Amino acid sequence: PWFTGKLDFAPPVKDFVAEGFPLQGGRLEYLDGRAVAALVYRHDAHMLDLYVWPDNSAKLPAGALTKLGFNIRQWSQDGLSFTAVSDLNAAELASFATLWQTP
Repeated sequence: PWFTGKLDFAPPVKDFVAEGFPLQGGRLEYLDGRAVAALVYRHDAHMLDLYVWPDNSAKLPAGALTKLGFNIRQWSQDGLSFTAVSDLNAAELASFATLWQTP
């Protein structure tokens, strides 16, 4: 409910405590001038940010990349775009992305 009135969409929020990715909180961020939801998760000593916004354009290509020591996973699902960013290793970040993509 914290995002209510701050965004023009309702971001899905999931907590994966049992899977080792507990939700720590959320915040409002701006990407390319657009307000997006940033959900913050923890895995052991690592933090993970998941950015969520309506998919109003072409679908994000699903995939992984690494920039400046951070692993990034992105995908589109249910009309939303998702980008996960963390210093987790690529396999652990892929596991997190799979949790989100599994109904």
